[in-house]
Amino acid sequence: MNKIGNIQADDLAAPVTFPVDAYVSRTYAEAEGDRLWSKIWQHAGRIEEIPEAGNFITYEIGNDSILIVRTAENSIKAYHNVCPHRGRRLVDVPRGKNGACGKAPRFVCGFHAWTFDLDGEATHILDKADWQGALTGERTCLSEVKVGEWGGWIWINMDPDCMPLRDYLEPAATLLDPFEFAKMRYRFRQWVVFDCNWKVALEAFMEPYHVAGTHPQLTKYGDFYAWSAAQGLHGNDGYDARDKSGDSAATTTVHRTGKGADARLTMAQMQKEFWETVGASTTQILVDAAARLPDELPEGTPAHEVHHHWLESAKADYAALGIAWPEISDEQMAKAGLAWHLFPNMGILQGPVFALCYRTRPYGTDPDKCIYEAYAIERYPDGKAPVTEWVYAEATEANWRKVIAQDFSNMEAVQKGLKSRGFRGNLPNPYQERKVTNLHRNLARYMGQGGLRSLD
Repeated sequence: MNKIGNIQADDLAAPVTFPVDAYVSRTYAEAEGDRLWSKIWQHAGRIEEIPEAGNFITYEIGNDSILIVRTAENSIKAYHNVCPHRGRRLVDVPRGKNGACGKAPRFVCGFHAWTFDLDGEATHILDKADWQGALTGERTCLSEVKVGEWGGWIWINMDPDCMPLRDYLEPAATLLDPFEFAKMRYRFRQWVVFDCNWKVALEAFMEPYHVAGTHPQLTKYGDFYAWSAAQGLHGNDGYDARDKSGDSAATTTVHRTGKGADARLTMAQMQKEFWETVGASTTQILVDAAARLPDELPEGTPAHEVHHHWLESAKADYAALGIAWPEISDEQMAKAGLAWHLFPNMGILQGPVFALCYRTRPYGTDPDKCIYEAYAIERYPDGKAPVTEWVYAEATEANWRKVIAQDFSNMEAVQKGLKSRGFRGNLPNPYQERKVTNLHRNLARYMGQGGLRSLD
């Protein structure tokens, strides 16, 4: 096999393989901190989590902890969560919690009571004169981290020489801007620790190619054959204008009428099942609008008309609640596709009024463990969004619903299988799993090892 050099996105149509070190090697996992996580933009929370001056959250990634705070001037700043005196964590993360959060006018180190304001400056150092003038502001301030905002998310980068956030996110940012994620708020958020690498957990949700094998109950609604595209660092996928059943898909989102003799009934059933077995990828208002279709349209209504009527009906329901439906054209929906992978560890399955999001992170430097998070965001009337927090939820169907629990069933088994002497290397689908191959193409650029190899 010949190694493909600086493989370009358009070249990912070729059959390739890649080694397993990125999943199973402790040396690789330890190197990720220096070569990957300290160099890239990563989303660390939502703006609504720190609405007022003094509100803060922490973001834990490998051995690093980042403190993110809203200042008195209403700006957002981020710092390494460490006291410059003797290295104690400035804000403790309670055991069993997915980071710390709260509100404070200042931060006081629990070791020697060094105190810092919201701008990271030391305001109290016990017996400062003992240092004979050596404690300059540069030595005593908190170490600042680059921070940015897009889509209602807070993004951090530990590299002081990093590229601007917007440049990093393109072309995903431009293609996803019409969805106005910043106007959405948390509906739920859950997390769990898994016995698999963070990339195994991430890739379990990166393509619809697994639907027939993992979610066979969903195939009654149509074929999930999907295109998958590399978009620079990132990637997206979606359905063609027509699926294999011949039914019009109308858009490339999960909002398809599906197959069946009566598109009205199929749409209603499909939306109900997604809501009950995923708990996301739609909303209660969309489900209710679909349930009315058999009463509002005659039998035999073409699939594309059913889809159009359903969306217009849902828009009217949202308008009655004072919720604006974003202006998204069919062309914009088609280009955005079904779902996105934002490099390296974020997944977004988007809709006009909702998004289901995933984030996976290493568990320290253990290649066989990770933190997995899933959350839904949704549009609500002003002031009506639910109050949420991160909830630790064991990986059971009762906690995560049927579809996500089915995905979970693969993850530990994949991690074990990757270590098998009989496994010869990954064989990703050249058409439907390009998001996965693009992830490993870009990982190799940062890590300086691994990468894609041709099957020729």
